[in-house]
Amino acid sequence: MRRPRVLLWSAAGAVTLAFLVALEIAARHYGLPGPVTTQVQELVVAPQSGFLLYASMGLMMVVLTWRQRLIALGVALGIDAVIALIRLVADAPVTDGHPFGTGALWVIVGVTVIALTRRTGPERMLLLKGVGLGLLLVAGRKTGDTWLLITSKTRPLVLDQYLANADRAFGNPSWAVGRLVEATGPAGDFFLDSIYTQLPVAAVCVAVYQLRHVARDRVFPGHHLVRTFLVIGLVGPAIYMIFPVVGPIFAFGSDGGHWAMADLWPDAAVPVGTPHHMPFDEITPRNCMPSLHTAWATAIYIHSRRGPKFLRYAGTFWLVATLAATLGFGYHYGADLVAGVVFTLTLEVGVRAFDRGWDRSAVLLVVHGTVVFSVLLVAYRYLSLEMAHYPWLYGPLFLLAMGSVIYGYVRIVRRWEPKAAPLAQLEPQPGMA
Repeated sequence: MRRPRVLLWSAAGAVTLAFLVALEIAARHYGLPGPVTTQVQELVVAPQSGFLLYASMGLMMVVLTWRQRLIALGVALGIDAVIALIRLVADAPVTDGHPFGTGALWVIVGVTVIALTRRTGPERMLLLKGVGLGLLLVAGRKTGDTWLLITSKTRPLVLDQYLANADRAFGNPSWAVGRLVEATGPAGDFFLDSIYTQLPVAAVCVAVYQLRHVARDRVFPGHHLVRTFLVIGLVGPAIYMIFPVVGPIFAFGSDGGHWAMADLWPDAAVPVGTPHHMPFDEITPRNCMPSLHTAWATAIYIHSRRGPKFLRYAGTFWLVATLAATLGFGYHYGADLVAGVVFTLTLEVGVRAFDRGWDRSAVLLVVHGTVVFSVLLVAYRYLSLEMAHYPWLYGPLFLLAMGSVIYGYVRIVRRWEPKAAPLAQLEPQPGMA
């Protein structure tokens, strides 16, 4: 049993390394540094997201004892303090990125060195798994940035006109929520932007709760949020390449500049008309279909359900706020969100089944979710005019299709998850009052 598991980890590591190298080469082809280069640079320069690096370190620390965690945190903060002092003395303020986070990355590297040079056997493997977990979160962000670059360079035509038509079946939610967010002013904009950009940090909070016993038990649970999170990030960009969309604020709003079809979002809906592929710039990512922010927020919500009340409330809040931000900032259409929910639940069941074993219900739900997701994409592309003209038919129909996947997911998860054993009732004894 041990040898197949080692081979599986080795194969996964080789595939990951090959994938990163391929993305690095692709980014270099377009004259930009790839994910490996940008990550190595952050050992010295100000990181793009200090919060993400500290969250990654927090994820790595699930394999450490409390004493080791305090030492690691102290070292990370100390390194960041020294770097901040050097920048102050050298009069070199941070103009791009965050002034902290480098220390957390150095601690992750340091734990890697300790695992390779000072630990052996299962202890080494556990430390390396913790390091890998933390680095995968960072690498996911870097590879995502590279993927977005590739979509903008290789997909000159976008399908936003099709989705603008299709979105009428869902009531043009981006336009409606966009006006609401606009009415809240800078305060609402800042609040939702904080939620939107710090989604990985929310994911780490849930993942740390799920992995809280790793240091004690010296073994990882079979399934946790990070696995689903990474699979979503790996598969999602492939759909971007198939169905390139830039979003309403770019295609029909002020952020699109002269590339925009019109400056309508969020004040007026796009008139229904025969849709066409429209050219767009080589900068804006084609990252709408499906909405991966919706997918990730849905995964956070799902995995927070078995936590304490506070975590459940936080998961619900993050899902609602993320949906409001994706629509209210004009980054997504309602059609993207519907596809994102179906996409997530299908992958979640697949990832869980990979761990616990495939059964008939898992296979059927994955097939059902895949079919529903494919039908949504085909309808958005080839039936968008019909969706705009008959919203009372197509809107409820596709929402019902999404609901069928949700219903199937809830049923199968209830069957899989162990039920708490009822408390034994004491029989009254003779002579007892």
